[in-house]
Amino acid sequence: MMDTPSNDGEQAPDAKAASHANPAKRKRLLLIFAGVLIVLAIGYFLYDTLIASKRVTTDNAYVAAEVAQVTPLVSGQVTDVAVSNTQGVKRGQVLMRLDDADAAIAVAQAEAELATAERRYGQTAATGDALEAQANARAADIGAARAQLALAEGNLERAQIDFQRRQALIAAGAVSGEEVTAATNALRTARANVAVARAGIAQAAATRASALQDRAANTALTRGTTQATAPEVLAARARLRQARLNLARTVIRAPIDGVVAQRTVQVGQRLAPGAVAMTIVPVDRLYVDANYKEGQLSHVRIGQRATLTSDLYGGDVEYHGRVVGLAGGTGSAFALIPAQNATGNWIKVVQRLPVRIALDKAELRAHPLRVGLSMDAEIDISGDR
Repeated sequence: MMDTPSNDGEQAPDAKAASHANPAKRKRLLLIFAGVLIVLAIGYFLYDTLIASKRVTTDNAYVAAEVAQVTPLVSGQVTDVAVSNTQGVKRGQVLMRLDDADAAIAVAQAEAELATAERRYGQTAATGDALEAQANARAADIGAARAQLALAEGNLERAQIDFQRRQALIAAGAVSGEEVTAATNALRTARANVAVARAGIAQAAATRASALQDRAANTALTRGTTQATAPEVLAARARLRQARLNLARTVIRAPIDGVVAQRTVQVGQRLAPGAVAMTIVPVDRLYVDANYKEGQLSHVRIGQRATLTSDLYGGDVEYHGRVVGLAGGTGSAFALIPAQNATGNWIKVVQRLPVRIALDKAELRAHPLRVGLSMDAEIDISGDR
């Protein structure tokens, strides 16, 4: 039997060539892979150095606003509610009305009290004039009494002279007993008239003193004042202003421009002063509170530019703003139940500090936002490095 020629001799060189080619190919692939890794590393380094290190980002950011709570300043029953939730309102627009019957009565009563106070002041001023006239009249009475006294004293002097002359003529028998008796009676009458005149002067002086005292007391009530500045009148006017203010407060108006939210009041409900009836959200003055980790805040400064996107519009709509403030404490510091870190099983938790970012009003008008929406925030800190 003849042997068939074998091809082993021919295949051996091909196998050897392939074995030499595979390591070269693997080496080339490894070099390519290593080059790609190096390029990626360099790219990441450049990105981190030139871009990422100059920005701090967070997706823990939410839209917020300084909302205005609508509360009545007077108590009363709600008679009308003019707005509903989601409705836009302007500052000064009527939101609701309270029953104003009691307030209107209070205004009428205050007006009557003011009129009474003004009339009482007028009467006091008129009484002062009357007391002045009375004091002047008593001064005239004193003058008349003094004149009467002078007349009585003159009569007394004449009566004394006549009595003395008749007494001198009695011994000579030149006068009768009746004439002496008449002279004696005339002297007594003159003396009595002098006493009466003096008493009249004292009475007139006492009456004038009383009139002057009454005038002084009355003048003290109006001294340095007019009807417009009298204390009683001013107090009555203050009560009237308060009553009118309470009447005006039965109409409750919007304190700011915005959108109505959380309206809980209904017609017929009785509200107490300070009870929250609804909330007004100023949608044209929104801002973002971005809660950054404490390790990201070393280069964040007020005035730095920020770029934001919202989940509502996606990445196609960007908002631009500026950092306007950093909160005074972390969220946990102001929690209802503050964290107790002085314990044996304490675990460190990275804290977040709210950073307030003001938004561009024109961009807000073009793409409105609402309070509570999620945002992605990126602050440019390149200017601080």
